[in-house]
Amino acid sequence: MQQDVYSVSQLNSAVRNTLEGQFGAVWLTGEISNFTQPVSGHWYLTLKDENAQVRCAMWRMKTQRVNFRPQNGMQVLVRAGVSLYEPRGDYQLILESMHPAGDGLLQQQFEQLKMKLAAEGLFAQNLKKNLPHFCKTVGVVTSATGAALQDILQILKRRDPSLKIVIYPTQVQGREATAEIVQMIELANQRQEVDVLIVGRGGGSLEDLWCFNEEAVARAIFHCTLPVISAVGHETDVTIADFVADIRASTPSAAAELVSRDQQQLLQQLNYKRQRLDMALDRIFEQKQQQLQRLLMRLQSQHPQAQLAWQQQKTGQLMQRLEHAIQRIMEKNRYNYTALCQRLDNNPLPYRLQKQQQHIQQLKVRLDFALKNKVANKQHYLAHLCAKMDSLSPLKVLARGYAIAENEQGKAITSVRQVAQGQIMQTIVADGTIISQVKAMTANVKSQ
Repeated sequence: MQQDVYSVSQLNSAVRNTLEGQFGAVWLTGEISNFTQPVSGHWYLTLKDENAQVRCAMWRMKTQRVNFRPQNGMQVLVRAGVSLYEPRGDYQLILESMHPAGDGLLQQQFEQLKMKLAAEGLFAQNLKKNLPHFCKTVGVVTSATGAALQDILQILKRRDPSLKIVIYPTQVQGREATAEIVQMIELANQRQEVDVLIVGRGGGSLEDLWCFNEEAVARAIFHCTLPVISAVGHETDVTIADFVADIRASTPSAAAELVSRDQQQLLQQLNYKRQRLDMALDRIFEQKQQQLQRLLMRLQSQHPQAQLAWQQQKTGQLMQRLEHAIQRIMEKNRYNYTALCQRLDNNPLPYRLQKQQQHIQQLKVRLDFALKNKVANKQHYLAHLCAKMDSLSPLKVLARGYAIAENEQGKAITSVRQVAQGQIMQTIVADGTIISQVKAMTANVKSQ
């Protein structure tokens, strides 16, 4: 069987790929020795313990993230990838991060818990609760004697003195702090006496803030039904509580700013809204006044008394025209009679005079009869018009017990389909107007 033959370069490359693929990133602790930093900015060192050592390299972009200066003999915690330097065939570690041994262990625990809780969904954004638009009561889980509480109280007093504050005192540092913080969060959640809960403390070292990196505190915040604001340390401090909480505030003072509303800003908004309300009321009042004037004008033009006055005025005009016509006829006949008399007087013949006198007498009789007949006919026609007008008068109809129903717009109601239950209507009777509200309608059913 023919076996594969490798060159040295091929073998080193294969071993490097195997190491990098097999181990991935690893955490380990050890003592620094042979530390060097050439002009390239990379770090080269040996990491050792009592029984073994391994060469390490850290590239310049990674070294800029280390916040301390490594020295020989220093115990550190590193995160690294296993690799092989192919030109010399040296097994080595490529460092990704470096921490002093004490802080490094805590940082490692922080990263492990962060990855665990993130995988369980405790950091999911869709589960975050929104802050209430207007808070009436704020709860604060912190030390009763700490500076953080005083900062929160001063800011809330300045911005919104009416805001109520409930303090849930607890230790915020040490072994017993974790259990007390969890107990106070659960107590606030059980009482439901606040609108939002601030959990935090002032700044400190990683060890001082470690109780806010405990899993029990993170789960208590996650299961709290109240909106929770995490306000731990300074702006650069990041804790597990910040990731689980609904909102992270950079400082306790910033948390107080979030839950309070500036009193001066509220007064300005109130004044602005009051001005808009006054303007709106003025517009509505003016519109209602114009509408009332239009309704009054329509009511005056359609009122039965106005219609009766118009009919009386028209009747008076007809009477005047009739009187003028009678006077014209009488004057014309009188003129004719006078002309005939004059012609008769100018005729010297007695016979013609007598005949003319008889004719005149006949004409006079006929004239008197025609005048009387004409006057009687006109009087009868006038009486007929007056009787007809009187029978058609709305007041006459109202006097007989009838009424006129109108809706709010002044239109006459002639069918039950023109009204609805609860509608306001007015009923005009002989001596006034009745305002009423429709309770029910009944339609007349004609027999077949």
